[in-house]
Amino acid sequence: MNTEPTHPEPTYTTFVGMQRLVTAPLAEMLRQTRAHLDRKGAGQVLIFSDASGQQQDYDFTGTFEQVLDRAVPALRTGPGRPKLGVVSREVSLLPRHWDWLETQRGGASAALRRLIDEARKADPEGEHRRLATEAAGRFMTVMAGDLPGYEEASRALYAHDTERLHHLTQGWPEAVQTHLLYLLDPPFNSPA
Repeated sequence: MNTEPTHPEPTYTTFVGMQRLVTAPLAEMLRQTRAHLDRKGAGQVLIFSDASGQQQDYDFTGTFEQVLDRAVPALRTGPGRPKLGVVSREVSLLPRHWDWLETQRGGASAALRRLIDEARKADPEGEHRRLATEAAGRFMTVMAGDLPGYEEASRALYAHDTERLHHLTQGWPEAVQTHLLYLLDPPFNSPA
C-alpha cells in the first residue's frame, strides 16, 4: 500500500503584461496560452512555474501536439529506474561522507534517499512555507521589481509579515498582487 501523500498536479501561470491569462496544469496552461497567441499574434507572455516561481520558456511553434511534446520531458532512458522517475545527477561529497554512505544499508543512493525523506518529514509545513516564500519572491522580482514599495514588500515577504505585505502591495496591479498571495496560500494562513 502506498503511504506517500498525493500532491495536486503542479500549476503554471501565464501573464500578458500585468494581467494574468491563466493558472492551470501544464497542458491546460499551454493550450490556453497557445490559443491567446493564435488570437492576438506573437506577443510578450511571461510564464511561471507556480511551484518554483521561476520563469519558463516554451516553443509555441507548430501544432499544439508538437508544443506539448516539446514541453513534457521524455522519460530518461539511461541508468536508473525510469518507471519510478529516478534521475541521475552528480553529488559532490568529501571522502569521509562517501565512506559512511557506502556502509549504509542499500548503499549510497538508498541512504541518501532515506536521509532526504526523513528531513522532508521532520518539518513538512516549514519546508512548504520556505518553498512557497521562495517561489513568491522569484515571481515578485520579475513582475513587481520596478513597482513602488517592492523592496519593503520583499522584506515583509521574507519576514512572513502578512499584514505588511498586503498593505505594501495594495497599489500594485490587482493580478500581480492576487497571484503573489495565491503562491503564498496556505503558508501565510498557517501558524509559523
